[in-house]
Amino acid sequence: MSLSVALVGGLHSEARRTTVDRLLAAVPGSVALHHDLATAPETGTVARTVRDATGVLSTGETPLVNDCACCALREDLVPELRRLADSGLTRLAVVDLWDSVEPRAMAEVVVAAGLRLTSVITAVDPALVLPCLGNGDDLADVGLAAAATDRRTVADTWARQLEYAPVLAVVEDPEGDPAADDADRALLAQLHPTARQIPVTSAATPCTELAAAALAGFDVEAAAAAQHPACALLPQDADDSGVTTFVWHHTRPFHPERLYAALEELTCAAARSRGRFWLADKPDVLLHWDAAGGALCVESVGPWLVSLPDAAWEMIPPVRRAAAAMDWHPEHGDRCQHLVFTSPGLDREGLAEVLDSCLLTDAEYAAGREAWKQLPPAFDSLLEV
Repeated sequence: MSLSVALVGGLHSEARRTTVDRLLAAVPGSVALHHDLATAPETGTVARTVRDATGVLSTGETPLVNDCACCALREDLVPELRRLADSGLTRLAVVDLWDSVEPRAMAEVVVAAGLRLTSVITAVDPALVLPCLGNGDDLADVGLAAAATDRRTVADTWARQLEYAPVLAVVEDPEGDPAADDADRALLAQLHPTARQIPVTSAATPCTELAAAALAGFDVEAAAAAQHPACALLPQDADDSGVTTFVWHHTRPFHPERLYAALEELTCAAARSRGRFWLADKPDVLLHWDAAGGALCVESVGPWLVSLPDAAWEMIPPVRRAAAAMDWHPEHGDRCQHLVFTSPGLDREGLAEVLDSCLLTDAEYAAGREAWKQLPPAFDSLLEV
């Protein structure tokens, strides 16, 4: 029997547990592996549990690696999966990822080991999407850090968990506190509009749609490309149940000082914002905008394609070239501003006004690129240039 591997992740632990239980019930010959990182800082070990639909099959421990619980998980996961594959008795290994573990890293580990990854699923309770997205606490402060050096926040971790997975297992408790409403569901749909949403209940009936999704197949390279700031398929404009997604696109560069002065206002204007942007003083640098929970990460992710010599284009992946072509400008090439803001109660007009005010004025624009490069480098400290 050839082993398939499905990852189920997400900060919503009850939704994740329900999803794993439904998979074990629906797929004959399936087992679930879970590495509990909660007590690793105190014990120096990560606890492993292997179970099937009838109960626990085995338990074990693995020591921390370089004081990193997530590293220990990676070191232990592949041998366990290979053991299951070699036994020939397991059809599907469901990897139940601990709360703050991000699926992308584990997906790439599984594929690099030569194992067959067939699905990445994030389990979601719609009522908790906005609270998690608005939580700017460090993972360490809420007991969810995966290593002593883990500086992630609840919000940015949740955003990546949600947006990486092509399948969302949506688990709603009608008697839950709080119960999900239409705004919660609209927010979920707008944050990841291309995801396949599968309703999952805690009932004992088999969830055949979820089982099929777990075995459908997964392309780790395509998933990575979909997350790359240069070619990410960002959400489109939307309005539903008081939740708005606003797409702001422009082909004029930002004035570095004016944009820097507006960062706090722009970051706090939406529950989630992301995209790529262009600073006048850094004409060749593609910059990534990634904000959640009131915190913003800005980083350089390489050059704009227009700044590369023609010979270098042959080395660029086709998906990146296609994304550049969609934004191509006769003068500036793929340089552009493409930012997307999603939130309940979003002020489209106010956001557009602030963003427009951060662009070069007509006079500044007319001065040309050599003059732009002399503008004060306001982002150098943020980018650690």
